[in-house]
Parts: sequence; C-alpha cells; structure tokens
Amino acid sequence: MICQQTGWGGQPIKASIHSNAQDPATRLTPVTDSRRLRITFNGSVSDVMPWKFTPQQREVRVLPGETALAFYTATNKSAEDIIGVATYSVTPAQVAPYFSKIQCFCFEEQRLNAEETVDMPVFFFIDPDFVNDPTMTKIDTITLSYTFFSTANIYFPLLNDRRLELTHFLQRRDMIRTGI
Repeated sequence: MICQQTGWGGQPIKASIHSNAQDPATRLTPVTDSRRLRITFNGSVSDVMPWKFTPQQREVRVLPGETALAFYTATNKSAEDIIGVATYSVTPAQVAPYFSKIQCFCFEEQRLNAEETVDMPVFFFIDPDFVNDPTMTKIDTITLSYTFFSTANIYFPLLNDRRLELTHFLQRRDMIRTGI
C-alpha cells in the first residue's frame, strides 16, 4: 500500500493521490508539444507456476497525459485450476510517481481454469507533470513489468522466521478489518 501511494521502489501510484486535482480525469490531457515516450512491457511467472504470461505488444508510444491500453496474455498450462496474483514495477524507478494505472489486474487474484487462456488489460497514462521534472529529461523509455505468483506458493515472513501462507494472511487481514 505504501508503495502505491508514494511510488517507492518502482511502484506506480494512483492518479488521484499523485495530483492535487480532485478528479484524476483532469490529468488526462496530452502534452502535445512533448516528446513521445516509449513504454515497453515485460511479463514473467515464478519458477513454480505453470503459466505462460506475456505482453501482447512489445511497446507503445505515448505523450504524457495520453491514455494507453495494453494487453497481456496468461495461459494456465496445467491440468488443474490455479489462482495467481501479479506484482508489478516500473523502471527506471524514478518514473514511478508519474506512471498512473487507471485499471489493471495486479494484486487481485486471477483464477485460470486448467488449460485456459485469458487476456488481461492495463489502462494507464504518464502524468503530464513528467515534462516539468528536470530529472526526467533524459528518460525516453519506461518499462512496465509484471510477475505472476501462485497464491498457493506465496509466503510472508513473520517473527522468528515463521511463515504464513497468503490465504491465511488474507483471511486474518479480513478478520481484522471486520473486527472479528
């Protein structure tokens, strides 16, 4: 959550948090006198996940403030249904505060049936303030990377090096939120 709010560690932030504007849609005005930025895409899966996960396009070129839609394809190559969760990052990391995703599949469980293939969209834009930041002048290429993990194989370290399975972590989180 902190990464999504601050752009820390290459994590894009939500458009409504990044700008002072009340409506993020007000940020969606292409800066027509700016250079086009090359957005490249990368997709991978953890070593133990029998999925194939690839971007459908190698790159798109966008103006800051212009929306773009990209697609990834995920295929479950196993004979069993599998639930996966994707994490993402943006490189170079200093661009993350300007990379705003409007809609995507990350951090949400994605269930693929045995042998199923699905398309997964990502709708995003580069905040127009990118052009006013002098540290961005030499950046022409931005990479959006996703990695899928099976929820059955994700563990979170706890005190005394104990581990808790993601499912139990999420159940505990939901119990705390609801006051149970």
